[in-house]
Amino acid sequence: MPRDLVAPRVANPLCQLSLEQLRRRTSLKWRTYPEDVLPLWVAEMDVPLAEPVAQAILDAVALGDTGYPTGRGYAEALAKFASERWDWDGLTLERTAIVPDVMLGIVEMLKLVSGPGDPVIVNSPVYPPFYQLLENLGRPIIEAPLGADDRLDPAVLQDAFEHAREDGSRPVYLLCSPHNPTGTVHTADELADVAALARTGGVRVVVDEIHAPIVAAGAIFVPYLSVPGSESGLSLMSASKAWNLAGLKAALAIAGPEAADDLERLPEAIGHPSHVGIIAHTAALRDGGDWLDSLLTGVDDNRRLLAHLLAEQLPAVRYAPGQATYLAWLDCRGLGLDDDPAAVFLERGRVALSSGIPFGTGGAGFVRLNLATSPTLLTEAVRRMAAALG
Repeated sequence: MPRDLVAPRVANPLCQLSLEQLRRRTSLKWRTYPEDVLPLWVAEMDVPLAEPVAQAILDAVALGDTGYPTGRGYAEALAKFASERWDWDGLTLERTAIVPDVMLGIVEMLKLVSGPGDPVIVNSPVYPPFYQLLENLGRPIIEAPLGADDRLDPAVLQDAFEHAREDGSRPVYLLCSPHNPTGTVHTADELADVAALARTGGVRVVVDEIHAPIVAAGAIFVPYLSVPGSESGLSLMSASKAWNLAGLKAALAIAGPEAADDLERLPEAIGHPSHVGIIAHTAALRDGGDWLDSLLTGVDDNRRLLAHLLAEQLPAVRYAPGQATYLAWLDCRGLGLDDDPAAVFLERGRVALSSGIPFGTGGAGFVRLNLATSPTLLTEAVRRMAAALG
């Protein structure tokens, strides 16, 4: 169901930490660049932990509850969240498995349904680690670029699926939903078309749905496994992105009815991520809804603020606010900065953004900006970006 447009009951998490407090962090976002650089690149949020999550972690530490994970509490919490937020009651606990995180879960799903040399289709521009993990697995990559409107193109997908099947291999379609970096939310009809094309073409679908909880007001996330024809699909979900829990790793692999046997072949050792991570993710899904709603409102506000700032100070940059994620995909080709404008913004403006080049075909001349920061820092970042061109 679309998110209700009501005043949040929790203060905007994006406005609660100062730059001085953030610079005390030792995570990747805050330790990769010198202190004079504003880091708006990697997908970490400038927020405190949601109170229910922090309390769950503190309780676990007080008990010394830091052993091996067990049980289905995480899956139960996600199933309830999916029912309430997405009107989806098809998350069957018996067809879930705990995995260390979404990316390692994708690796294991690919191992279950394909082998070395089997091609994998991706929609470029797309999350750069997709390319890295596929190369490490020995899976040839076939790009099926998004359309000019940043949406899935059925004709392009069909051509890619046919190409992938030419040598009799076992191809896989690795779908990013919602899409990173464009923030595209695939519709139920688009996903049903994907399922039909994949079934006809003999292509298995593995879908990364890590950004599913982070949708703009009025947007509707549709789980891939909820659409007709998706029965052989495999999904990866996590509370990681929505509650800023990347350092507390945990995720769930979810199988459609026809993929249950595949999931049962997952090695037992894979199902031992961080027990504290699972406690944190479960608390987020069960009790972190008010915090999430406030965050989503803050991200909506930042989308509008960024559009205003760019129109005012960098009008040659094209930006269409995404329907999901807290990431902004900026077309900087009109600035005349060649293929890697992120390098210019870093060197001249001291703002760290993600270069579009590693996102594959369609990424040259683009940058990805992380909106999950305070309006103050976002405003300063755009000011620096504009000054870099002076």
